[in-house]
Amino acid sequence: MTLNDFLSPAEQREIVQAIEYAETLTSGEIRVHVEPSCIWGNAYERAIEVFNELGMYRTQRRNGVLIYIAFNSHHLAIIGDSGINSQVPEGFWANEINILSKNIASNRTALGVCEVIKSVGQRLAEIFPPDKNDTNEQPNEISFTDNNEK
Repeated sequence: MTLNDFLSPAEQREIVQAIEYAETLTSGEIRVHVEPSCIWGNAYERAIEVFNELGMYRTQRRNGVLIYIAFNSHHLAIIGDSGINSQVPEGFWANEINILSKNIASNRTALGVCEVIKSVGQRLAEIFPPDKNDTNEQPNEISFTDNNEK
């Protein structure tokens, strides 16, 4: 199982471009992680583990956001680091997950991911506007773990 089995190379490029654009609006960092199965059965807990494995807590302003998708087990989560998490209104992440879920169910995965990236980027821009000395603290590529149960 590969990332290409879930998202075509063109869709992957669209998502990376959405991340790159969103990050021009903010000093925040957005990442997307995809894997076949949520190995813990709890998407939120697994997303926290992935967030930590990717070192997303290493941003200067603690403003990283992870969009987590386990496509075979149909699990989604969005994790914001402490700098952003304390700033978004209640229900913000749940709303974004709902948008993503509806798009995936309608076979518009890349569109849904891009829509969520845009929304998260706008929220990050309000709280963490771009800094003239800002550097890209996290890779923009989609990360992937092949944990498909054989």
